[in-house]
Amino acid sequence: MRRLPLPPDYDLAGTIGGIQVIHHDPTVRTGGREAWFATRTPDGPGTLHLTRDGDTLDAVAYGPGADWLLDRADAVAGLRDDLSGFADVAARHETIRQLARRRAGFRLPMTGRVFHHVVPAVLGQKVTGKEAYRSYRRLLRHFAEPAPGPAPETLCLPPDPDRIAATPYWVFHPFGVERKRTDAMLRAAVHAAALERADSAADATKRLMSLPGIGIWTAAEVVRVSHGDADAVSVGDYHLKNVVAWNLVGEPRADDQRMLELLEPFRPHRGRVCQLLMTGGMGAPRYGPRLSVRSFAHF
Repeated sequence: MRRLPLPPDYDLAGTIGGIQVIHHDPTVRTGGREAWFATRTPDGPGTLHLTRDGDTLDAVAYGPGADWLLDRADAVAGLRDDLSGFADVAARHETIRQLARRRAGFRLPMTGRVFHHVVPAVLGQKVTGKEAYRSYRRLLRHFAEPAPGPAPETLCLPPDPDRIAATPYWVFHPFGVERKRTDAMLRAAVHAAALERADSAADATKRLMSLPGIGIWTAAEVVRVSHGDADAVSVGDYHLKNVVAWNLVGEPRADDQRMLELLEPFRPHRGRVCQLLMTGGMGAPRYGPRLSVRSFAHF
């Protein structure tokens, strides 16, 4: 067990919840005073249990990967997140300043795992959140492995990249995943070992984007969690560009170029600003019908 000192107003649920590339990710479980995270470490499967006790965080781990997870417990809990200079950056816009004050306890987690987050990120490409969640749950159910230790019954491990790589496309189709996303996931599974060797967010981004089917949006979604990249912007996101423009300058619609222009003053915390806006900012006005939910399983 490790006991980790906490900064004032630390937000355990919000921070660990940030690990979820797809909402309600079954590899993560958060509550008011405790959180669970199951993953595959270099030493094998492991489960990390974090429990808040006043101004400290108790970390306990289970499984073959227990020692690895305990060594990184502070990183997973966002306690290695570098907030240097963020107060000055946030002060450049009143909305960001207020969000930073309101969510002062939010930290960016740093799991140190890449392929774990590649799967939900690829499943989230160009589809609604409901579609991505539905496919992810079906995929995890197929490759089901319970999390080690006395974890909640619904907590499970992410898929083993070797098993993913050895699985033909037609197995994924009933999960609602078409050929393009499946091929991207299979390529990432084949190169999973190389992806895990990335020693920085920039290195991980380069390795990810060298794989066909993985672009800047997917890479940003991954490295923001795997390496705690506070500057990673999910260019190409369906909603983000409009949320940024609406909150910063009152423009209901924007393209990615306009979004990047508006975010430029917030370097090197552009990704952190995006996270604050997406979780606490005002949603942009909606015009016209929403993106429809499809089922590739029946195509």
